[in-house]
Amino acid sequence: MKVAILGGSGKTGRAVGAALAQAGVATRPLGRAAFGDLPAALAGADAVHVIAPNLHPDEPAYVATVLAAATEAGVGRVGYHSVASPYVPAMPHHLGKAVSEDLVRRSGLAWTILQPCAYVQNLLPALRSGALEVPYSVDTPFGMVDLHDVAAATAVVLTGDAHVGATYELGGPALVSVADVAAAAGVPARRVPAADDVHPWLQAMFDYYDDHGLPTGGVPLAALLGRTPASVAEVLARELAADPGA
Repeated sequence: MKVAILGGSGKTGRAVGAALAQAGVATRPLGRAAFGDLPAALAGADAVHVIAPNLHPDEPAYVATVLAAATEAGVGRVGYHSVASPYVPAMPHHLGKAVSEDLVRRSGLAWTILQPCAYVQNLLPALRSGALEVPYSVDTPFGMVDLHDVAAATAVVLTGDAHVGATYELGGPALVSVADVAAAAGVPARRVPAADDVHPWLQAMFDYYDDHGLPTGGVPLAALLGRTPASVAEVLARELAADPGA
């Protein structure tokens, strides 16, 4: 089996590639250059996993291009990396993924959609200063998830026919706050103002996080992995041991 990974050079794409390789699956990481002749780049692949660039200005158009190229190239299987709570009017980039999900479902391809919560790893760089500072409430709940658990689940769904037509919300084993993550790392948590030039979609997300966080269930991920997903403490212990500077 061979899986093409759109966005294969990003952190999610690299993790998915590693998980597929561990499962004995050949991968073909693809980036922007592949869009010069995307059907040719996808030719010979059995499946394609689609990870759009962060804050893509028109993710539905990006996804539609990939779906059309996959159809032309005869790639019958597609996985789509969406987001937890895509149907939130207050977050425009989430709505872009909701529209893209609809395109995937109506593509005529055999599809699976994954909706992961924010990665614990996203907060690691902020720990370098000795305090976890974020531009939103440190107390609202999140279903923060381990990037490597999400990658492992992606490998499971792309290599199993039982997951065709499924949409899985992927969260960690328990709801946590930024304050909980900071406590697990042994540092204080503080809310700080967003940068003056923050992208308006990010500011909208911060505002939403202030009021609601991003609670996400952990049962689907546990079922896909066949084990309890990694906790925040387990992720931090592993990542900080591997790279103390992170």
